Amino acid sequence: MESMWRQHYTPLGESLALSASVAALPIFVLLLLLGVLRKPAWVAGLSGLATAIAVALGAYGMPPGLVFGSVTFGAAFGLLPIGWIVYWAIVLYRIALETGKFEMIKDSIGGLTNDRRLQALLIAFSFGAFVEGAAGFGTPVAVAAAMLAGLGFSPFYAAGICLLANTAPVAFGSIGIPVSTLAGITGLPAADLSANVGRICAPVSLIVPGYLILVMGGWKALRGVLPAAIVCGGCFAVVQFLVSNYLGPELTDILSSLAAIVGLVLLFRFWRPTDQFELAGAAVSTTPKRHKPNEILLAWSPYLLLVGFVLLWGQEGVRKVLNSLTITIPWPMLHNLVERVPPVVSKASPYSAVYSLNWLSAAGTACLFSTILAAVVLQVSWAQYLRILRAAMRQLFLSLVTIAAVLGLAFLMNYCGATATLGLAFAATGALFPFFSAILGWLGVFLTGSDTSANALFGNLQVVTANKLSLNPMLMAASNSSGGVMGKMISLQSLAVAAAATGMPSHDEAKLFRFTLKHSILLASVIGLVVVFYAYLAPGWVR
Repeated sequence: MESMWRQHYTPLGESLALSASVAALPIFVLLLLLGVLRKPAWVAGLSGLATAIAVALGAYGMPPGLVFGSVTFGAAFGLLPIGWIVYWAIVLYRIALETGKFEMIKDSIGGLTNDRRLQALLIAFSFGAFVEGAAGFGTPVAVAAAMLAGLGFSPFYAAGICLLANTAPVAFGSIGIPVSTLAGITGLPAADLSANVGRICAPVSLIVPGYLILVMGGWKALRGVLPAAIVCGGCFAVVQFLVSNYLGPELTDILSSLAAIVGLVLLFRFWRPTDQFELAGAAVSTTPKRHKPNEILLAWSPYLLLVGFVLLWGQEGVRKVLNSLTITIPWPMLHNLVERVPPVVSKASPYSAVYSLNWLSAAGTACLFSTILAAVVLQVSWAQYLRILRAAMRQLFLSLVTIAAVLGLAFLMNYCGATATLGLAFAATGALFPFFSAILGWLGVFLTGSDTSANALFGNLQVVTANKLSLNPMLMAASNSSGGVMGKMISLQSLAVAAAATGMPSHDEAKLFRFTLKHSILLASVIGLVVVFYAYLAPGWVR
């Protein structure tokens, strides 16, 4: 048996500050190329990966074989489940588009409202939150952004609005997996973690719909649809708080989003905005054609099938059967060959690297089946279906390169110890740690693109640090998941998904990153302040 390579979190002169500066170099490269030099996301991703390889080899002394194993493990995770989901979501959209049914979907939404602000609340926030709760892992951005683009939004705004909207529901996405993972990693009760995450996120969920409209058109735009923003945010936040506290994490997003959708539809029956709003770059809204109910139902069938399959895949009994066919692969040149040591873990232990080839239970496979059935229902020939598959692959190729590169970077930083170094640097902030605890979760999601992965990465470190600083470990662990939701909009995987779903030119991805970055930092800081409030001013309000 090969000997284990031990992680060392202060490899440069035993200095945490110096080691953290070097560990952060891949992140600086990503920020520089996207935010300053305005390079496409795939260029930034590959450059960041190259920098991470240099840091792992040069600063951390990681053996080349382990570097190769870490990068390929991350790239594999990037392609399945994440790339797998995005691909089939795009296929589903193109089926609706090429059969002409998307025009009917547009008309049916236009029959509810042709106001771009209200369409954003319905599709990007409410419907996107429903898909996040059922599937997660990039599906809501792929589906909702494609729908907004089809409704006439410019690719840039369709992508940007969906990235901003995909914040409030992320901590409870994919049937509550982030919270369940956090509980498994930390050994803390899932019910208490769910309650704390709900108590941190609900106040922010209340304002996200209004914030979305502010970003779209400023205060004047918000004043025109203030009742809708209040109803949407209020319904979502109240149900999110109640379900997360009294039922658990699994149904939080699904019930919250349904409450928001129902609240908006009921509101539209007796209220409409009186002002006129034009969104930059959007096509002019036309008077929608009227269609028979059965025609509208048929047009919506691809997305109704998607919802049906995703919910079916989420059923415990079905999931158990599907998971029985999952192939687990101890990743070559990596599994149990790296040793993690305190204080990142309570005692020295091997770092496992087991790849779950969940080809049948993955949410992307549920989407695959919905595309097949949608093709049958809408009478798409097999020749046309195959043409759609090829077109979707061409559209997604560079996005898949980006996703594979960034996940390779993230996994390499995890296994070489660079991410732990950055976490320890945040933990050294002492009394300010409740604020930086949320920022640590934000950083984890920026790196991995997943709140689940960020919780697996930093959850235990949060608990260890909280105990050292005499803080509430349940609150700090929940803070990791809550702060992480605001990192989703700037992760390169999310940017790649949004760009691919809307057909955005690759040179606009850097512009999209700069657009979301300031909102991400602001909202993550708000989460941090909420955590500080609970930690020092109202500790009795959390579990």
